[in-house]
Amino acid sequence: MCAGALVLSRMDRLVYGCDDPKAGACGTLYNIVEDGRLNHRLEVTAGVLQEDCKAQLQDFFQKKRDEKAKSKTQ
Repeated sequence: MCAGALVLSRMDRLVYGCDDPKAGACGTLYNIVEDGRLNHRLEVTAGVLQEDCKAQLQDFFQKKRDEKAKSKTQ
């Protein structure tokens, strides 16, 4: 959805930290933002502060899993 919104809004550039190999649509699983069949493409810069972004995402989702497990035991 986000990649489609970027194309439809005619953004010029996307900068992001880490890929989503399971559902990414900007150069991982799909590449919607550079698809020649669409009427707009944008420049993509990937991997900016990749390790920091990866750590933040992992921490966030680990906390979510911990909270869910904790709520099940109460």
